[in-house]
Amino acid sequence: MKTVDMKCRANLATMRTSAVRALSFSAALALTLNPALTPVVAADYRPVAPVAAADGQMNARFLSLGIGKSIVIDLPRDIKDVLVADPKIANAVVRSAQRAYIIGAAVGQTNIVFFDSAGQQIAAYDIAVKRDLNGVRAALKQILPNSDIQIDGLGDGIVLTGTAANPLEAQQANDLAARLAGGADKVVNSIVVRGRDQVMLKVTVAEVARNIVKQLGIDLTANLNYGTSVVTFSNSNPFTALGKNLVDGNNLTTKFGATPSVQATLRAMETAGVIRTLAEPNLTAISGESATFIAGGEFPVPAGYACDPVTHVCTTQISFKKFGISLNFTPVVLSEGKISLRVMTEVSELSNENAITLSQAVTSSSVNSLTVPSIKTRRAETSLEIPSGGAMAMAGLIQQQTKQAISGLPGMMQLPILGALFRSRDFVNNATELVVIVTPYIVRAAAPKDLSRPDDGFAAPADPQAELLGNINRIYGVPGRTEPAKSYRGTYGFITD
Repeated sequence: MKTVDMKCRANLATMRTSAVRALSFSAALALTLNPALTPVVAADYRPVAPVAAADGQMNARFLSLGIGKSIVIDLPRDIKDVLVADPKIANAVVRSAQRAYIIGAAVGQTNIVFFDSAGQQIAAYDIAVKRDLNGVRAALKQILPNSDIQIDGLGDGIVLTGTAANPLEAQQANDLAARLAGGADKVVNSIVVRGRDQVMLKVTVAEVARNIVKQLGIDLTANLNYGTSVVTFSNSNPFTALGKNLVDGNNLTTKFGATPSVQATLRAMETAGVIRTLAEPNLTAISGESATFIAGGEFPVPAGYACDPVTHVCTTQISFKKFGISLNFTPVVLSEGKISLRVMTEVSELSNENAITLSQAVTSSSVNSLTVPSIKTRRAETSLEIPSGGAMAMAGLIQQQTKQAISGLPGMMQLPILGALFRSRDFVNNATELVVIVTPYIVRAAAPKDLSRPDDGFAAPADPQAELLGNINRIYGVPGRTEPAKSYRGTYGFITD
């Protein structure tokens, strides 16, 4: 066969031009001079036997190419014509009568069909051109040697499969693929983390609150008669610093004279209190997953009124507010023994300090009142990195508040010594010390025999012990111990720690 005739018969009308011949010559020259650019040979350059379909047409074979990559196709008969569905995605270059090069140009899918001189179909190929991911594969092997991660292209996106040693390596592979694909939304991450670590978080919330309240006041009441004139004097001084009066019912009243008369009431109160709060919630979660723990309750709060339009009867709607101890955290094991934590902890309790009282008239002579308590809350939320077994004070607060108020009769309250008869003094001092300590541990599953329950060693008393001796239990705090036989002598019914 003549070379000129084969070149004229090897391609479509567009491939008969000098530009296509130059492309074929350049591709062949590059392959000859640069062995590194040698394309992958289809079926070891041996002719691929075409498969005939039931309707006489050829079944298309699937080929996957990278952008700028090529593959050599050997055909059983001479090529007369080539049909390329979309030359912008892939192109075919005929080198000889029975050999062609398929070159990937852009990401996408197309098909190529070869015909002989009789117009019969020789072979058909479905071409999928994907991103060239060989460089990324090599980078993943070098950066993450302990992981077995496969990366494949899917359209203009990337699919990650395989296994990773820890969540940090899985995230690194995802970030690398997202940079290559142009965004995280083009990456499908199906990496499985083998041997995922479990993290137990121990949170200690400790608070001591001290308060001192002092209230001292003198109320004066006088009735003065001058002939037919009566003058009444009354001086009652409120306590405003605390917002409420603690000394009601703790009064000393003295009356001077019959007519005219002066009555003095001494109101005095001093109170001191201390509150200690300790909460230690513990929770375990898989690395990368969130865990939530709540121990507390709910209390009812009026949420409005609903009235029946027919009977005009109104009922109070109730909603419930939560209070107690809550813990929420998301751990991520970054490396051996190092943990990244997102923690939110809260300790709340009911309080009467800011309580409100709601009143509703039932009849003209009766009123229903409802007191709604407030909630005192200590909450902390943050992100931190900490080694396994290390502790960190996530939140600390030392707060001291002093309030003092003096009320009285203007002018008279400034008098030396006598001014104490016309004024009241209210003093409030609150001090709070709060600390929240976080300690994470990387944990493994334990055998049941290594765990203990709060009721281990507890044994209920027998009827004679309970009835005659008032015992509430026989054994407590000694797991596996059996009670020896003994007589009813000595002290029973007490638990000694």
